[in-house]
Amino acid sequence: MKALRVGIAGLGTVGASVARIVVEQGEALSARCGRRLELKAVSARDKRKDRGFGMAGVEWFDDPVTLARSADIDLFAELMGGEGDPAKAAVEAALQRGVPVVTANKALLAHHGVELANAAESKDLALNFEAAVAGGIPIIKALREGLGANRISRVYGILNGTCNYILTTMEASGRSFEDVLAEAQRLGYAEADPTFDIGGMDTAHKLSLLAAVAFSNAPALDGIHVEGIERITPLDIKFAHEFGFRIKLLGLATRTANGVEQRVHPAMVPLGTPLADVDGVFNAVVAEGDLVGKSVYEGRGAGAGPTASAVMADVLDIARGVRLSAFGSPASRIQRPKIVPISEHSGACYLRFTVIDRPGVIAVLSRCLADQAISIESMLQRSRSPGGAVPVVMITHEAEESAMAKALSAVVATGIVMEQPCMVRIERF
Repeated sequence: MKALRVGIAGLGTVGASVARIVVEQGEALSARCGRRLELKAVSARDKRKDRGFGMAGVEWFDDPVTLARSADIDLFAELMGGEGDPAKAAVEAALQRGVPVVTANKALLAHHGVELANAAESKDLALNFEAAVAGGIPIIKALREGLGANRISRVYGILNGTCNYILTTMEASGRSFEDVLAEAQRLGYAEADPTFDIGGMDTAHKLSLLAAVAFSNAPALDGIHVEGIERITPLDIKFAHEFGFRIKLLGLATRTANGVEQRVHPAMVPLGTPLADVDGVFNAVVAEGDLVGKSVYEGRGAGAGPTASAVMADVLDIARGVRLSAFGSPASRIQRPKIVPISEHSGACYLRFTVIDRPGVIAVLSRCLADQAISIESMLQRSRSPGGAVPVVMITHEAEESAMAKALSAVVATGIVMEQPCMVRIERF
């Protein structure tokens, strides 16, 4: 069988690692997939940069779209990133020419996944994206193949290593969010502009793909309720421990009788559960199926090695002749799910109020909650500062989000709080 000639667009950390694996591990890879792999062509911004692998015999393209159209490649790996062009144009060009595609581009697929999947399937081509979600954790393969006989009811997890590192470090050190974020940027765990990570959008992109594969529907990024971790303080983390929880940024997708519920937000997770024990830059995903129950996957969620590992898993599948529908079912048959709005979600919450320490404050807070039929499970007020600011923390019983929003608005309207109340949802898995 002739060699599978690979073209790679994007030679950043991940792309260079993939290229190096193809060049340096050819014999081992050939033994695993039954076909020799050959790095045939690459495209990147700077041709002069040393990327740590030999470029002899590798054709250079300044334009990734031209590379994608080259008759000399049999597989196109898009590792540039970005939801639009040139990534989108290059993937489209490869599929139009009849070349299978491997990508790590979560944003591209979250926005254009069905369109691209249709283009791939119209020519019986693979569109593989294991590396787009959770780095080195093979969760897409697990959902599409290993759990293929299951009806998945829920998929959720820690999908962003930057946020998990920040929350873990805040907990261990007691330092502020801003201080730990700056450290994460110095260490390379956070981007110079970390907005997509800390604001929850990176997790939302990944969750839209996980939900699409788990439920065999179209990605519905605009149907995800998104909150970030910017307002979490060391005080919240401390109180969480006292109540028996750790705070994690979670992406959660649930299939309900009324449609699909998709949420990204900080959550309190019970101590001793699998997600609570995931620290640092690690990711974890849990899938709940009717046949297997809970299935837990944990590993490194980012970085050159884990992401390149996921890319190569897709490349090897194509070399073996394996082609599966991108989202678990033929693209022509998947539809946008009916979205359950966050206002209809029901659950328990942690509430922190910064109030003026004076008689009657607790009664006012309790009345605002009671007016919306929200009952209190437990409450803490540790410090005293007559006439000054003190935190009052409550854990509520289950309540609808719409009622909680009205109660918190009523609290603010009373004038007894000195800042916006902090609400963190509780997830008891």
